[in-house]
Amino acid sequence: MAEPVTEAAADAPLYLRVAAALREDLANRHIAPGNRLPSERSLSQRYHVNRQTVRSALQLLRDERLVVTDRRGTFASSGPGGPGGEGAAPTPTARRPIFPGGPRAADSLVRASLTWEPPPAPLAPRLLLTPGEPTLVHRHMVLGPQGSTLQRAVSWFSRPALSEIPQLSRYRRGRDCRQQPDLRLLYHWMHQAGLRITHRESVGVPPGPATAGGATRLVVHRVVTDQHGHALEITDIDCSARSASWTYEFSV
Repeated sequence: MAEPVTEAAADAPLYLRVAAALREDLANRHIAPGNRLPSERSLSQRYHVNRQTVRSALQLLRDERLVVTDRRGTFASSGPGGPGGEGAAPTPTARRPIFPGGPRAADSLVRASLTWEPPPAPLAPRLLLTPGEPTLVHRHMVLGPQGSTLQRAVSWFSRPALSEIPQLSRYRRGRDCRQQPDLRLLYHWMHQAGLRITHRESVGVPPGPATAGGATRLVVHRVVTDQHGHALEITDIDCSARSASWTYEFSV
């Protein structure tokens, strides 16, 4: 089996390097579909890491549906159509941060779209874009049972985000900008790409009138940066404090 530590990945967190090594073994069929993976203890000895690091790596592979775990142990997925088969998308859970507005927004009725357009002028330098240069923009609305808008979000992605995150880079101008894009796993994709991300969020009550129902509005301004301090995503979220709550989970 390949060792997880390579010169290119030396700055990545340990669990990502272990996951990358196991992913390579799975892709190259060094662990055949349906076969059992070595025990956590064996993996921790092989890669010179503690068992919690191994558990985190295996959880990532479970999220990607590359392995499945039951009371007997952890096994390579059995292929397309089977549990965790190729092409299956990991399911967002409340244990992992969900883009853009947390678990409640992910489980509600939403409308989302992707466009390719310039960001507001003040944001361009932060996104490492030249003035007027277009980038990927994600708009997201959470709707109530009667169709009222509970939450609006708009996100602008930086040049580094589009170059470093494969799942985003496929959305090029004029291609693949579907009407209902599913970016709920964005932060998971960032970790997969070896990015160590920091979320900085400001929550406030904007001046001006309340919502039509009289509820106070809350606004959230989020900037997500990588380990080099480069912005990956800037998001503004506007929600009604009476009918929607702001819940967001993330780990450092």
